[in-house]
Amino acid sequence: MRPTPAQPAAATTTDPAPRVRPVRALLARRSAGAKGDRSPWRCLRGRSMRWWSAANLVSNLGTWMQLTVQNLLVLQLTGSAAATGLSLSVQAAPGLLFGLLGGAVVDRLPRKLTAAVSQALLALVAFTTAALVGLGMLTVPVLMILAAVTGLIATVDGPATSLLGNDLVPEKDVPSAIALGSVVHSVGRLAGTGLAAVGIATIGTAGAYAVNGVSFLFVTAVIPFLRLHPDARAAAEAAPREEGATAGRGGLAFFLSRRTLVALAVIAAVSAVLGRNYQLTLATLVTGPLHGGAGAYGLVSALLAAGGIVGAVVAGRLQKPTVRLVALLAAAGALLQIAAGLSPMLMMLLVMVIPMAIVESVSDTATTTVLQTDPPPHMRGRVLGVWRSVSTAWGLAGPPLLGLLVQGAGERGALVIGGVVITAVIAAGALARRRQRTASTRPAPPVAVPEPAFQTAA
Repeated sequence: MRPTPAQPAAATTTDPAPRVRPVRALLARRSAGAKGDRSPWRCLRGRSMRWWSAANLVSNLGTWMQLTVQNLLVLQLTGSAAATGLSLSVQAAPGLLFGLLGGAVVDRLPRKLTAAVSQALLALVAFTTAALVGLGMLTVPVLMILAAVTGLIATVDGPATSLLGNDLVPEKDVPSAIALGSVVHSVGRLAGTGLAAVGIATIGTAGAYAVNGVSFLFVTAVIPFLRLHPDARAAAEAAPREEGATAGRGGLAFFLSRRTLVALAVIAAVSAVLGRNYQLTLATLVTGPLHGGAGAYGLVSALLAAGGIVGAVVAGRLQKPTVRLVALLAAAGALLQIAAGLSPMLMMLLVMVIPMAIVESVSDTATTTVLQTDPPPHMRGRVLGVWRSVSTAWGLAGPPLLGLLVQGAGERGALVIGGVVITAVIAAGALARRRQRTASTRPAPPVAVPEPAFQTAA
C-alpha cells in the first residue's frame, strides 16, 4: 500500500540512518580535505609536480657537484683563494646587472619554452667546460668567461624555472611547492657536495662537469611533458605583452610602486646583511669566545642544515603568507640572534641554532611566496628580476660589511648589534604603518563654506 502524503514511509520515520550517514560522510570528506590542504606535501598530488621535483633534485645534485668541483679547479689552476672568490663574484655579477632584463624576457616568452632553452644552454656550458678540462685547454680567463655566461643565462633560468614550478599547482598550493623546492635544494646541496669528492676520485673533474650537463638535459627533457594548471594557462593567455626595454622599466616602476614589495625588500636586505650570514658570525663566535674547534663549528653547520630542512617542511603548511608574517619571523630571528650572541657556553648556542634555522627557512618560503603571488601573473617574471638584482647587491655587499662589524664590535657584539638593528627597523616600519592606517581612517575635518555676499542695488 502506497503511503499518503500525510503519512511518510515507515523507513523514513523509524530509521534515521539514510539521512545521518550522508551528512556524516560529507563532514568527513570536508574534514579530510581541510587536513589535506594543510599538508606540506600537498603540491605533490599532481603528476607534473612530482616529475618536476624529481628533475629539480637531479639538477641540484649536478649543480652543487659542479660548484664544489669548480672551486677546487680554480684553486688548482691558480693556488689562490681570492681567485676562487672572484670566480663566484663573476658568476653572480650578471644577476646584478641584467636581472631586470632577464625577468622581462620570462614575462614575454612562453614559460616552458624559456625554461627548456635556458636549461639546454646551461648544459652546453657544462659540456664545453668538461671538454676543455679533458683536453687540458681550460685557463683561468676562459673559466671566468664561462662563469659569466652561466650567470647571464641564470638571470633568465632562475625566474623561469621558479615560476614554472608554481604554474603546475593551484595558487593555494604555491607555498607547498616553494617549501618542497627548498627541501630539494637543501638535500641536493648536501648530497651534491658529498658526491663531488666521489666524482673527482672516480670520473675526474671533466666527468663531474659532464654529469652536471646531463642533469640539465634531464630537466630539459622533462619540461615538455609538464601540464600547467588551468589557472596558469588562463593567466598566460590573458597577460598583456610589452616590448623589451619598456617591459624592464615597467617592472622596476611596478616594484617601487608596490608598498608590499618595497617593505619586503627592506626586511630582507637588513636581515640578509646583519642576520643571515651565520657561516661568518657563528664561525667566529664558536672558534673565538666559546673556545670551540673545527668539530664544534661542523656540528653548528649540521644543525643549521637540519633546522633549514625542518623549517621548509613547516613552511609547506602555509596557505597565504603576508609581509606581516615575514616581519614577525624576521623579528623572532633577530631576538634569537641576540640570545645566541649572549650565550655564555657552547651548549646554549647549540640549543639556539635549530630554531634560528627554522625561523630563517620559514621566512624565506613566506618571502618567496609573497614575491611570486602578490604581483599579477604577467608581472611576476619582472618582479623576480628586480629581486634578483637587489638581492645580488646585498649578497655581495653583506659579508664584507658584516666582517667589518665583527672586527669593530667583536663576535658577540656583531650578533647583538645586528639583532637590535633588525628589530628596530621592523618596529619602525610597523609604527609607520599603524600611523598611516590611523590617518587614513580618521574622518576629514568639516570644510567651512563661506556664505554668499549680497549687494544691494543702488
